[in-house]
Amino acid sequence: MGHDISALRKFVSPEIVFGAGSRKSVANFASNFGGKHVFLVSDPGVSAVGWVGEIVTLLADVGIRTTVYTGVSANPRVDEVMAGAELYKSSECDVIVAIGGGSPMDCAKGIGIVVSDGRHILDFEGVDTIDHPPPPMILIPTTAGTSADVSQFAIISDPKRRFKFSIISKAIVPDVSLIDPEVTETMSSYLTACTGVDALVHAIEAYVSTGSGPLTDSHALEAIRLINRNLEPLVANTADPYLREQIMLASMQAGLAFSNAILGAVHAMSHSLGGFLDLPHGLCNAMLLEHVVAYNFRSAEERFRRVAEAMDIDTRGMGRSEIQKRLMNRIILLKRTVGLEAKLSELGVSVSDIPSLSGFALQDPCILTNPRKSSLRDVQVVYEEAL
Repeated sequence: MGHDISALRKFVSPEIVFGAGSRKSVANFASNFGGKHVFLVSDPGVSAVGWVGEIVTLLADVGIRTTVYTGVSANPRVDEVMAGAELYKSSECDVIVAIGGGSPMDCAKGIGIVVSDGRHILDFEGVDTIDHPPPPMILIPTTAGTSADVSQFAIISDPKRRFKFSIISKAIVPDVSLIDPEVTETMSSYLTACTGVDALVHAIEAYVSTGSGPLTDSHALEAIRLINRNLEPLVANTADPYLREQIMLASMQAGLAFSNAILGAVHAMSHSLGGFLDLPHGLCNAMLLEHVVAYNFRSAEERFRRVAEAMDIDTRGMGRSEIQKRLMNRIILLKRTVGLEAKLSELGVSVSDIPSLSGFALQDPCILTNPRKSSLRDVQVVYEEAL
């Protein structure tokens, strides 16, 4: 019997501690890794609301020194990764902790790669390019959406090329993810909407991806269900701890799904947009989502039917076009309710930008697992529809 090895699915994830107060175990984990001097990556916003200070104190209480690095933009840049790596080395750190949204977490992953290998971060673009394991990494997400804390992705911006590139490797699955819904209480409702829709896109794209499998499907569908039911009420009332926990759980499950099944055209096109215009990633995803669903629907009808069911649409007796219409309407309504209605043209994209955006999108590894094969023209048409 010959077995097709390409059909095998592996599933990677960090050690995860989920629940209110889980951030407080950071000192325990840093000690277990033999840490004497932690390199703490964050950003000015997270620092301003006090989370950075709390982590520094928790580490100091067990005798661990900390060097804090908050030089991270909303889309982390190549030079910020390199500057962080320099500071890590000159401070002689031995463990990396990141607290923040996707940007500080991705920046921390980039720093980890550079400090163990010594080469420039640009040398690691692509899949499985990392030879030396990074230092131990403990990630604490402050947003419910990006899931950088459970994934094998790091997305870095190269302003010179106006390009966001992906690094995908199980070497950058963090050692520990401390998922603490309490930390998300400082998110604005806009950020809650952006990152919540990002998580929804992760889950939908992972479920219809050509890399999906039984280990990712259950996580993806559950994430869709949780976000569909809880995101709108959470955006309306960001103080509700139960809703925050539900969305944090959904984000984690979406992350476990997409890290292993990979993504699709929404992310490929959204990374291209984010590199070009430096826009919030979740907003880029939101603007493209229903247009890509329409493009992909015929190539994964049965899968999209189950996505619709997970979004509480009763599909019994419905034909294909009716299911597609109801699913798109639900997505559009969800986006409108949480306030993510912008069109690309309103954010400064013009028709003349589309050829360049499309070229970058086709270079993104996420396009490879999209259920429908995409030519340059296909991608251009979807961007045009989102204008």
